Amino acid sequence: MMANGWQEVPLKEVAKPINRTIPVEAGTSYRTLGVKWWGMGAYERETIDGSRTAAKTLSIVREGDLIINKIWVRHGSVAIATKDVDGCAGSGEFPTFELDLNRIDPRWIHWQTKMKSFWEKCDNLSRGTSGKNRIKPELFLTIKIPLPPLTEQRRIVVRIEALARRVAEGQSLRREASEETETLISSALYHIFEVNNLHWKKMAMPEAVAINDRQVDPTLSEYSNLPHISGKNIQSKTCKLLPYRTAQEDGIGSSNYLFSPNTILYSKIRPYLRKAIYVDFKGVCSADIYPIKVISPELEPRFVMWSMIANPFTKYANDLSGRTRMPKLNRKQLFAFTLVYPPLEEQRRLVAYLDGLQAQVVQLRAHQEETQKELSALMPSILDKAFKGEL
Repeated sequence: MMANGWQEVPLKEVAKPINRTIPVEAGTSYRTLGVKWWGMGAYERETIDGSRTAAKTLSIVREGDLIINKIWVRHGSVAIATKDVDGCAGSGEFPTFELDLNRIDPRWIHWQTKMKSFWEKCDNLSRGTSGKNRIKPELFLTIKIPLPPLTEQRRIVVRIEALARRVAEGQSLRREASEETETLISSALYHIFEVNNLHWKKMAMPEAVAINDRQVDPTLSEYSNLPHISGKNIQSKTCKLLPYRTAQEDGIGSSNYLFSPNTILYSKIRPYLRKAIYVDFKGVCSADIYPIKVISPELEPRFVMWSMIANPFTKYANDLSGRTRMPKLNRKQLFAFTLVYPPLEEQRRLVAYLDGLQAQVVQLRAHQEETQKELSALMPSILDKAFKGEL
C-alpha cells in the first residue's frame, strides 16, 4: 500500500499475454508495426509481402493493447496501441498484452510509459538477459505500478491530458518564436545583398581575399595550446563563434591551417549551412575551413564575412558543390566568384547593423533554449505528481 492509500501491483495483475497468431504466406500483404523509444508510441512501419519476412507467424495487435519491443524496452520502447496501428502485425519481438479494463484504464498505462522511472525498471530487468538484453515477457509483467480505483485513474488522466495540451501549446509557440528568430538575419541579408545592391561596385574574389596556405603540426608545443576551430564551433547562419577548446584538448593530431588575428574562417563543407566567422585571435583550424584574409583596402573584413553567408554567395556555392556526394566548395570555385560591395563607410554601417541584429538573435535564442528546458521539465514533473496522487 502506497502512502496515498493506493495499491502498487505488478503488471501481471492487470495485463496478460495475448497472441492473435496468423500464418505468414507469400502473396499476402501484412501491415507491420514498430514501437518508438522513450514512450513515444507505436507506429505503422510498412506493408510487406509474406515472402519478405523469415517469420512463420505474426500476431495481430488491437487498439488498447500494451506492446513492448523485447530488445529496446530498456530504452522505453513500450506503448499502448492506438487506432492507427489497430490490425497491424508484429513478430515475436513485440510481445503484446491485453489489459483488464475493469481494473485499469489504458491511458493510465500510456502516461506511465513516458516516465523515466518506468524506463529504468524496464532497463534493470533487461540487464544480463540473453539475446542482446531482450526482456522476457514474464519479467516485464513483474514491474509494479500504482493502481488507484478506476474512477481516480480516469480523473487523473483527464487532468494530465489537459496539462499536456497546455505544455504542447507552449512548445508550439516556442517553435514559432524560434522560426521567427531564424528569419531575422536572413531577411536582413536579403534586403542588403539582393535588394539594395543594384549600384554597388564589383570585385573579382582574387582581388578581394587570399587564403592562408600554411599548415602546421598541432601536436607541437607552439601550436597545441592555440584555439582550435572547426565547423562545429561556428553557428549556422549567424556568424557567431561557439565555445571552443585548444588543439590539445580536442586531441588534434593531423595538420591544421594556422590563422592569425583578423581572419575570416569559412566552412567549405556543406555551404548551405552558411558558416562563417571573423576572429581577432591566433589559432588553428581544420582542413574543412578556409582561413581568409581580406587584401583589398576597399573592403571591410566583416562585410566580406556577412557576404559569404548571404544568399548570392551561398546559392553560387551550393550550385557548384551540390553536385558532389559531400558538398564542398573548392578554392578554384571560391575565387571565381564576383563580390559586390558599397563604399567603405556604408559597409561599416551595414556591419554594425548586422552585428547588432546578431546580438539580438543570440539573446533570443538563449531565452528560447531556457524556455524549452522549462517546458521539457514540465511533463516529467506533472507525471511524477500524478502517479504519487498529488495531481
